[in-house]
Amino acid sequence: MGLYTLLQQREAISKPIRIGVIGAGTFSSAFITQARITPGMQLVGIAELDLAKAKQVCIKAGWPEEAIAFGDSSSVINDGAAGGKVILTGNSDELLQAELDVIIEATGVTEVGTHHAWTAMETGKHVVMVNVETEALLGLALKKKASEKGVVCSLAYGDQPAIICELIDWARTIGAEIVCAGKGTRYQPEYHYSTPDTVWEHFGFSQEQLASGNYNPQMYNSFLDGTKSAIEMCAVANAAGLVPQKNGLQFLPVGVDDLPGVLKPKTAGGILEHSGTVEVVASENRDGTPVKNHLRWGLYIVFRAVTDYMQRFLSSHEFLRDASGQYAVVYRPFHLTGLELGVSVASVVLRGEATGSTNYFIADVASVAKKDLKSGDILDGEGGYTVYGRLVQAGDSVFQNYLPAGLSRGGKVIRPVAKDSFLTYDDVEMDNEQFSFKVRRELEEELRGTIKR
Repeated sequence: MGLYTLLQQREAISKPIRIGVIGAGTFSSAFITQARITPGMQLVGIAELDLAKAKQVCIKAGWPEEAIAFGDSSSVINDGAAGGKVILTGNSDELLQAELDVIIEATGVTEVGTHHAWTAMETGKHVVMVNVETEALLGLALKKKASEKGVVCSLAYGDQPAIICELIDWARTIGAEIVCAGKGTRYQPEYHYSTPDTVWEHFGFSQEQLASGNYNPQMYNSFLDGTKSAIEMCAVANAAGLVPQKNGLQFLPVGVDDLPGVLKPKTAGGILEHSGTVEVVASENRDGTPVKNHLRWGLYIVFRAVTDYMQRFLSSHEFLRDASGQYAVVYRPFHLTGLELGVSVASVVLRGEATGSTNYFIADVASVAKKDLKSGDILDGEGGYTVYGRLVQAGDSVFQNYLPAGLSRGGKVIRPVAKDSFLTYDDVEMDNEQFSFKVRRELEEELRGTIKR
């Protein structure tokens, strides 16, 4: 039965999915807009430190002022929901204790994201992780906790990793071999060193555009400097069992028509070290000119037709293939972030099924110095001034003691680290009492004996 039919049934019996959102940023704002008009869903509460911002998000999303209220306790939130109101709170812990079916974690911060996801699952709530940073850092630990509590922890549909996982599942279900999966992005090598001060000129946003929206320069810079691409491909690899290439992501400028001919193993005439991997393609050539038929906002899978029959069938249907006819591509030229998030919300609650979740620890995202770092420097996390994230194989990360990008916020550098060098745990003084740090170190120890070097 389709998700929309299930939602209609919930609407008909006045038992909507009760939803809590933590973080009123760009992604969740789009969902808040759609939740208002989707049958079978009730937005119960939003936790956001900036309550004025949260209210403006709701008003821009079309919620009438009389349907918005403020509250600082779970009982007030529950009472507000009974009266059909959306309750805004600065206390995420109180929202987590309210009567909800699912929490959408959309802060993008690993420490608070870990706490929110953990607490939600401990109290019997499903979790949709818009916060892919935390999923990349601790995915298997989150999956284990969800299993223990009988709930679902899911990647967020509308973001590229979940949709890529959907395409991978489709291809494997019809007997195809996944060769490569990934997405497109705007990329130039110098973007690795971009900072929140330079991000808008690289993105080409006007001051008018910036004034009209809810834009976080550090978050957007994490897209530009390669960190977000590494994090998202880490999530895909660990969900689908795809092994990163030893050199990480290449960001080659490749258009849609050329994907099946380029993103295949070197032994077959392509550029990949091996089949069954992830890669991000650039929408610009290195000289800045646009790639023809680029995939900047989209995603793809390249698969191999493993039988002669399948190859002939794809040919007869004019499928986009390489010259050999063995390798083919399926792509989606867009993703709509929070506008599509309701698919995850409905799936986890009504089907008990994630729209992608971590199953392996194959990939990791390591911290790399954006500049020469000196003793005493304070790291400022993904998209900041000090480090960017690079996709690596989990074995290299654990045995080389690399500092995960998801733990790179707030650490103090205790010895010099040269630009473009990996940071290790030994280079940084960390807050060992942080919950995310403890869970990550426990995960590393638990899996150390099973990780391939």
